[in-house]
Amino acid sequence: MSNQNPGQHQNKNQNPGKNQNQNRSQINHHFCPPENEDFNLKETTPILGGGRVTANDRLGTAFDLVEQMHYLFIRVVKAKELPLQKDGNSNPQPFAEVQLGNLKGLTLHFEDRSSPDWNQVLVVLKDRIQSRILQVCLRDKSRISGSDDGLIGRVVFEVNEVPKRVPPDSPLAPQWYWLENSKGKKVKGELMLAVWIGTQADEAFPEALHLDATAVNGDGVANIKSKVYLSPRLWYMRVNVIEAQELQLANNNRQQPEIYARITLGNVALRTKISLSKNVCPTWNEDLMFVAAEPFEDQLVLSVEDKVAPNKDELLGKCVIPLQDVEKRIDFSTPISKWYSLEKDVVSQDGNKKVAKLNSKVHLRLSFDGGYHVLDELTHYSSDLKATSKELWKPSIGVLELGILNAQGLSPMKNRDGRGITDAYCVAKYGQKWIRTRTILNSFNPKWNEQYTWEVFDPCTVITIGVFDNCHLQGADNNDKVSDSKIGKVRIRLSTLETDRVYTHSYPLIVLTPAGVKKMGEIQLAVRFSCSSLLNMLAMYSQPLLPTLHYLHPLTYYQIDNLRHQATQIVATRLSRAEPPLRREVVEYMLDVGSNMWSIRRSKANYVRIAGILTGLIAICKWFNGICTWKNPFATVLVHIIFIQFVCFPRLILSAIFVLLFLIGTWNYRMRPKNPPHMDIKLSQAEIVPWDELDEEFDTFPTSRNIDVVRMRYDRLRSIGSRMQAVAGDLANQGERFYNLLSWKDPRATALFLIFCLIASIVLYVTPFKVVVTLMGFYTMRHPRFREKLPSVPLRFFRRLPAKTDSLL
Repeated sequence: MSNQNPGQHQNKNQNPGKNQNQNRSQINHHFCPPENEDFNLKETTPILGGGRVTANDRLGTAFDLVEQMHYLFIRVVKAKELPLQKDGNSNPQPFAEVQLGNLKGLTLHFEDRSSPDWNQVLVVLKDRIQSRILQVCLRDKSRISGSDDGLIGRVVFEVNEVPKRVPPDSPLAPQWYWLENSKGKKVKGELMLAVWIGTQADEAFPEALHLDATAVNGDGVANIKSKVYLSPRLWYMRVNVIEAQELQLANNNRQQPEIYARITLGNVALRTKISLSKNVCPTWNEDLMFVAAEPFEDQLVLSVEDKVAPNKDELLGKCVIPLQDVEKRIDFSTPISKWYSLEKDVVSQDGNKKVAKLNSKVHLRLSFDGGYHVLDELTHYSSDLKATSKELWKPSIGVLELGILNAQGLSPMKNRDGRGITDAYCVAKYGQKWIRTRTILNSFNPKWNEQYTWEVFDPCTVITIGVFDNCHLQGADNNDKVSDSKIGKVRIRLSTLETDRVYTHSYPLIVLTPAGVKKMGEIQLAVRFSCSSLLNMLAMYSQPLLPTLHYLHPLTYYQIDNLRHQATQIVATRLSRAEPPLRREVVEYMLDVGSNMWSIRRSKANYVRIAGILTGLIAICKWFNGICTWKNPFATVLVHIIFIQFVCFPRLILSAIFVLLFLIGTWNYRMRPKNPPHMDIKLSQAEIVPWDELDEEFDTFPTSRNIDVVRMRYDRLRSIGSRMQAVAGDLANQGERFYNLLSWKDPRATALFLIFCLIASIVLYVTPFKVVVTLMGFYTMRHPRFREKLPSVPLRFFRRLPAKTDSLL
């Protein structure tokens, strides 16, 4: 969860010589979080959907995972027959003003219109109503002056008499009301209104303007509303550069040109190797991979260049290819190759540039590979594993429902009027669907009570929920360089949830800063995973985790890393262009951009995980050593008796092993986890962090140190260390998955494994041991013709098991 902060770190390192002694004295300084901070997960019992929800309750309402919040809705539709202005010739400039005690909200105003049409909805939380009178005043903006409030007329309501409306009832029909002046006498003009009390389940709620948010102006009003976003559909684009013909060199006497091709798509540029054929007909036959997003807005630009000097390249020709013409494929069939003519910009005698077509051509194979899943998240935290092509999608297996209730004890994130405040909102990401709650202004204990739903295609996926401070409430007048501040993040793996159970917990919001780990508050969530077909969901555990093309034609580590960077940048750019934008810093934080950078703290965490895995093996070795040394004579004699029985009846060995595993798993059922995993600062090695390790983790990459030699070695060390960190993490994952076979963290997977153990113990008991060993040996040494490139079913099952990565910061 670390974030790069170049500016702050560069100020820290501007004078390394001066601060050398000070830094040396801080090397052994450890940051410790305050002792009174509680970083644990807490189970809660909120009143949801109008009643208290327990662990296994299932209510029928659409908003049954959140607390009902009652609001007063005022829909201002339109007006008619408004009086002319005082001159008697021009129409008024009307707008409506809703007054409720000290709360006030305004609609748009229209120029020179006697029959305005607003159709705007204003709401206020019922608990914040401090007046029994609701006034909807119609005013003329052109008449407002020092003594004249521009009142055309008003409509008055008693709040206690406002009717209630509960969905799925139809919307309340608006009515025409006669206007009256401040003395209660009827005046010319009518106003169409609808006033009712409803909940956040009302369809008018998402677009309504809150009366307590009137301090927000301009475009900032859109930034406080709840919205749903969709990530663009991403494709892997493969460009196979085959050859070029009849290239025209600027210097015809050049004997051995060094020619290569450069391909540019959007902001990404890749190049082939220099052709081995040193002539004007070079050949490459090289694949280059890009990420493209629908709708395809960019064009593919290919240029053929000659490296005439170490720092000088000469353009021999280029071509522009629209992406709409590129072939889409779902398998690895060979796409149709095409010849593309090259062109070149030339300057005419009058100084104007024009495009000249050349006789040169380039031979390419272009394709969109829809059989892959475009990775825009880390595989450990992926929320979507489907292939790009919809033809390869399988039916959904269930529904994920998330209720974002409230937060408690948020830290002040910025200063306004000399005091610390927080304007908090939440973002949740699962699959292609992103949601953003409304912003609760100036509150350290905001209440959202918003509920959202996602289709689930794979249970071994993760939903991510982040909390942010809104710093863009002044719209276009605000500084564009200001970024929304992160408050914390929560990850929940669906496979660790029991089906149809409502999980209500308060999760700690933890961030890692250059000063150490800090708890920013807590967020209360309600989560339910519903399964439409248990059989289909259990069958998913035998399927490959990723689409089959990832295994039949795998991408290299370098390609995956590069393509993931492209994908995250495309998603961040597209979502930042929405209205209101989901800003780049928010998207990058949710997608864990930069989390694969070198960190001693993460490496220590992976080392501790590996040590924890080996603890069980070490314990078995110590126990066996105790048997051999007769520390417990009774146990030693018992082991000797069991050993003799296995020698006499070898077919009991495998059966006994599986029975033992079955009994251990059954015994562990009592100790199965009751709560989903959460961020663990102890496991993340963030509880006690040396100052120099945090200084390195938050350093820029490349480093901002001034000494060139140190910079080179430092960057090389971090680059190698990041690979070692990934390998150590993968090793830890495999070991933790092995332990989780019997831990009931994924109850469905453990149940399947225990059933397999029980069946295997029976089969192995009735089958002669020699037959079992013979079949296993022949199967292991089977001919390659009978082997599949896809992972085996046990390996597919094993890779779907959860690990402790869900709890890492």
